[in-house]
Amino acid sequence: MGADVVTDVRFADETQELTATVPEDNARTRARDALVVKLGEEVQSTSQTPANTETEPEPAVTEHEESVPLGDGRISTSQKQGFVFSCQQNFRAGGALPDGPWIRDGNWYPNEKVAVGGQVRWTNDVLIQAKEGMRLITANGLPNHTTGVFPISVTDIAYRYDRNPNSIKVQDILLLLPLSPTIASLPSCVPMGMIGVGLNGVAIYNALDDAGKDAVAHEVQDNCDAHPQSAGTYHYHGPSDCMPHANELNALIGYALDGFGIFSGLDSSGKEYTNADLDECHGLTSEIMWDGKILNMYHYVLTREYPYTLGCFKGIPVEVSSVNELPHPPPSGPDGLDVPPPPGNGANGQPSPNL
Repeated sequence: MGADVVTDVRFADETQELTATVPEDNARTRARDALVVKLGEEVQSTSQTPANTETEPEPAVTEHEESVPLGDGRISTSQKQGFVFSCQQNFRAGGALPDGPWIRDGNWYPNEKVAVGGQVRWTNDVLIQAKEGMRLITANGLPNHTTGVFPISVTDIAYRYDRNPNSIKVQDILLLLPLSPTIASLPSCVPMGMIGVGLNGVAIYNALDDAGKDAVAHEVQDNCDAHPQSAGTYHYHGPSDCMPHANELNALIGYALDGFGIFSGLDSSGKEYTNADLDECHGLTSEIMWDGKILNMYHYVLTREYPYTLGCFKGIPVEVSSVNELPHPPPSGPDGLDVPPPPGNGANGQPSPNL
């Protein structure tokens, strides 16, 4: 899609350039184009079918070589491998509309999923610096790569499955994280809303949509696997090729709110991580590069397998300070259960919406 977009991420005493390119021809773009053609053929076929005439059944969908198990229902009230230990346990109706054709038989097929169209460029501003034993992160929340057009246009094929009405807006993100995070006595739940931030200053959310379903599978994002929520916060629910260093070996991609690093889905030998390799919070302890030193340290890992980002917090999360990322109380429900949130989860400890 478009030319390279370069942003500076400034650390204490050093500057490093991050380049993010949106591929001009990827599987999701091809899937989107193919579906447009298919829908066009369906309309033409319908207009030419006489009344009271049986139509031929739809041809079977060709199975692609790669599928991912759907994460729906994998929400827990305590830490559990392969689940999201969510602070919010009852959910409002929301998220995407009908299931897209890429979801079937308990799986979803990433290469068949459509993407929101468009190539919108933004002015990215992020500063990450070490200061007095803390890591200070300030960002405007806008990406260093192009995005789709939001709100989703009625003329976009994605509108058939997801009518996200939200616009991408500038945020005022301020995080003060420990440089040397420590593991808490017990893991804690992850909120709806920001659970971490990428090196490019873009928010990272958990795997759930506003209805408590697998957001990566159900919601239609753009070609960088992200979209905005109701306050305009552009965010990822899972890994994205547009994230800095996403396809590098054992590479830092961002930071969780407890200060631990979020790393790429490939280990130092190039092997792809799965849930079987990771603990209940979706992380592990191994050698990583941390602030210029090789340390044997706990860190989270992004995977193509649900829950994609974090399953829980291994450390103690800090409070999110943002003008637009305001806390939002969970919906009421007769049988709803809300897990006590971790310390510093916003005003009154209430979660933010995960649209």
